[in-house]
Amino acid sequence: MHLSSQIDQVLIVSITPYFLEKGNFWFERNIRKILEARKTQSFFVANTIFVEKNQIYNFSQFLRKLDEMGYEKVYQVSEPGEFAQRGGVVDVFPINPALISSRQSSESKKESSENKCGVNLNFAIRLEFLGNRIEEILQLPIKIEDEKSAKEILKKKLKSQKLFSDLKGLKPGNYLVHLDHGIGKFLGFSTPVVQGSTLHTYVLEYAQGDKLYVPVGLERKLSRYIGFIEPKISRLGSSLWQRVKKKVREETEKLAKELLEIYAKREISTRPPYLPEDEIDFRIASSFRYEETPDQIEAIEEIKKDLEKEKPMDRLLCGDVGFGKTEVALRAMIKVVKSGYQTVMICPTTILANQHFQNFKQRLKNLPIKVAMLSRLQSKKEQKEIIQKLGTGEIDIIVGTHRLLSKDVSFKNLGLLIIDDEQRFGVRQKEKLKKMRASLDILSLSATPIPRTLYLSLSSLRNISLIQTPPVGRLPIKTFILPFKEKLIKEAIENEIKRGGQVYYLHNRVETIKSAKKFLECLTWNVKHELKLGIAHGRLKEKELVRVMSDFQNKKINVLIATTIIENGLDLPNVNTLIVADATRLGLAEAYQIRGRIGRSYVQAFAYFLYPSRLTEKAKMRLDNLKEAEELGSGYKIALKDLEIRGAGNILGKEQSGNINKVGLNLYCQILSEAIEKLKAKC
Repeated sequence: MHLSSQIDQVLIVSITPYFLEKGNFWFERNIRKILEARKTQSFFVANTIFVEKNQIYNFSQFLRKLDEMGYEKVYQVSEPGEFAQRGGVVDVFPINPALISSRQSSESKKESSENKCGVNLNFAIRLEFLGNRIEEILQLPIKIEDEKSAKEILKKKLKSQKLFSDLKGLKPGNYLVHLDHGIGKFLGFSTPVVQGSTLHTYVLEYAQGDKLYVPVGLERKLSRYIGFIEPKISRLGSSLWQRVKKKVREETEKLAKELLEIYAKREISTRPPYLPEDEIDFRIASSFRYEETPDQIEAIEEIKKDLEKEKPMDRLLCGDVGFGKTEVALRAMIKVVKSGYQTVMICPTTILANQHFQNFKQRLKNLPIKVAMLSRLQSKKEQKEIIQKLGTGEIDIIVGTHRLLSKDVSFKNLGLLIIDDEQRFGVRQKEKLKKMRASLDILSLSATPIPRTLYLSLSSLRNISLIQTPPVGRLPIKTFILPFKEKLIKEAIENEIKRGGQVYYLHNRVETIKSAKKFLECLTWNVKHELKLGIAHGRLKEKELVRVMSDFQNKKINVLIATTIIENGLDLPNVNTLIVADATRLGLAEAYQIRGRIGRSYVQAFAYFLYPSRLTEKAKMRLDNLKEAEELGSGYKIALKDLEIRGAGNILGKEQSGNINKVGLNLYCQILSEAIEKLKAKC
């Protein structure tokens, strides 16, 4: 790196709103006043560093002061508000454009020292320490051209740090991420006395028993660690954390660019607005057998406004399981179809596509709207016929699997694409969907909650609707975590069948699923009410699987022994008992999703998560969390670790999950938010 002129003295001010509001000339005019104020006023003592060449300044104290003044430690300095350290060399990019004096002649040096007038400094500096003595102060060739823009970005950065630092309900043992030092374990609070003053601090433990004391007031540098994995505790003073952060930043910037490109294309694309509400919309709304929730009404209204604009819609609709996303999607479809356009809904599985198709067919039977389904379930002849009708515009709404993305499928006048659970499609399908995004109206449905932090990161680019309130009259599912007992299973099945309901029996091993069926047949042979058992798993042929699910839906089967294939999307209001044979084999998010398959009507539902005689500590913790999350919509209310991460991974893509684990969800979202703001500022 080429180094510029040497500097004798320099002032570095803290990253506070007071200094961020000041421009170049203020510092130039007031440098002498600031130095005078440092002698008597505690604010200026705490919020400024003044250093000179050959000065003795405790090295570790200097680094700590930069940290306390809000500067972020990075691998390599590039922007105001950052510092980096390698050995005894510290690079800093001060936010104040003010330096005291450069290397000059002895006379001008003396004059400068006496007058202490500021000179413009919009670049980074390097301080070279030898022990505790400052050997050199040098100007680095890292500068900013637009001071105002840099300050705005920094203000937004500070705001996002505060937004993503939620430390409510913090308990000893929780993992925290420090922006500069990495992942540590929170031990509690401490009040050490430093230079005669009592400090209130958070105490974090790092690798090899090192401790970090973070002053209360610097919470913006802390965030909770939320990740799929048990995090690796960082080593204090190591440069590894800075390298990890740098790599995550680079990956996040790529994602932000992609998002921004889609956003920019959408901004310049136009299409005629869809027709306003009329009789058809009112008829669909009145045929809905439930009362819309406030969140559903809001989402319907937001989508209606999107479709009545000239810019294509790209909206993400997030909702807890069973909270009515499909109904919102149907209302959007009707609006587009009555305006003369076709709509397509792509689902990750044939079962789900078939269920949506049956549902839409039933709801639209009295309207002149043609609904069809396309999947590999149909014969080649049937597929060809449907594709032909799509091309001529004879089909208004088509529901199907990724078969709809094949080259031979074309539309006469496609307007709206609805993607159900996009994360479950493969890379090639996602690429095709991405290309379709620029010109079509898009509504993406996500069954996992979107964490608040991710919502905050993405909301400036993506339109997001949240459905967080349960349907009116919906009851929380009574959840029991109990040891495996035959008597309990028999009673639970008998009670459900007695009231005319149906049961899911989850046995998550295909190899032994037939044995599970025999076990239930033997167990319930003397149950008074007739039992009709069926089996569903992913290795069944698609036609067979759809037939079994159809029989279950039509009540020809009343106990379905299944694997986790039932996890996604099935909406069967008559199934209100779930028995999980071995709950220790499920992840928390999986268990939460599967429980959401029952309790989808006004009938009290019961979930039994059974475990073998021995239960590991981790499995117990997972199941306790599930019991805690009994309340409706609790996917949003409780920070269930893997559920939050899964929500983030679903929306951002699996490739980002690794980055989230490295720094924790909250810091990841903060970095993403900053990358988006930075790119938007350049546009």
